Amino acid sequence: MKLDSAGLQVLSHGECMALLATTPIGRIVFTDRALPAVQPVNFVLDGMDIVIRTTAGSKLAAATRRAIVAFEADEFDPQGRTGWSVTVVGHARAVDDPVETERLAGLPLTPWAPGSREHFIVIAAEQVSGRRIADAAGG
Repeated sequence: MKLDSAGLQVLSHGECMALLATTPIGRIVFTDRALPAVQPVNFVLDGMDIVIRTTAGSKLAAATRRAIVAFEADEFDPQGRTGWSVTVVGHARAVDDPVETERLAGLPLTPWAPGSREHFIVIAAEQVSGRRIADAAGG
């Protein structure tokens, strides 16, 4: 097991992707009017891509079109003092192809926010990193 300088377990690419598949909520980091912005989103993995469903005219849809973004998901147990965090960096793209839109609409991705969400953003997982913290007493 590889540890980083802080003593956290460094996760492999495969472990990171497997952990991402276990949680429905993450945070997308993008640029909004030249400033960093973070927005919680529900998502699903489609192979190695992260898929987000939003509205076509949303600030998120406009800001992520052909942009490099970061995406982060995590899970923590405060009582057990354990958890993990995975970060992905990659190009985001708006899905404009009707055939791809129809395929993505069939994924198990139901928006949590109210209203119609028929616009898809796909993030290519180009750089993936993750860390896990284990209970110090339990290893």
